[in-house]
Amino acid sequence: MSDLALQLGPVASLAGAIGIGLVFVQAGAAKLRHRDVLPGVIANYRLLPDALVAPLAAVLPPFEIVLGLVLAATGDMAAALVAVSLLLGFAGAMAINVARGRTQIDCGCGRSQLRQPIGWPLVLRNLVMAALLAPACAGSFRTGGAEIGAQAVALAAVAGLMLFLLYQLFNAIVALSASPLASGRR
Repeated sequence: MSDLALQLGPVASLAGAIGIGLVFVQAGAAKLRHRDVLPGVIANYRLLPDALVAPLAAVLPPFEIVLGLVLAATGDMAAALVAVSLLLGFAGAMAINVARGRTQIDCGCGRSQLRQPIGWPLVLRNLVMAALLAPACAGSFRTGGAEIGAQAVALAAVAGLMLFLLYQLFNAIVALSASPLASGRR
């Protein structure tokens, strides 16, 4: 068995960390660009007391950026666990509102160009992203105690970038399918 074949587990783990890390960086940056509307987006979920909305809106964007950078650069197990917790929390907040029939509120995912009403596809998206981080939560990127090689790291970087691009494509499709143009409404 080749060295690369032995490193596929760590490569998958690092790829998930890189891809989801990039998602967090992009989402945090978009929230910073639109920080004036973020408190309203968070308040629309109707899950937090009013006193917590503004502090969360102030802290969440830079936290997501730092978390994403740490995750993408290091694949740190603690960062992966925090990211999974956030993703599950976001999925739970969306699921509660979808179950309440409140599907017209914006998800707040950072896609200002294409507003994204919440729905089960976005809940599932967050659950899939959390699952992609499961290998990173389980341990480091080592095989038999040795660091993975440069070829494996390069493969993980490309795979992580592909995950990030698939995330962008999924979001665009979901947002476009919810737009008035998709159903012929104007």
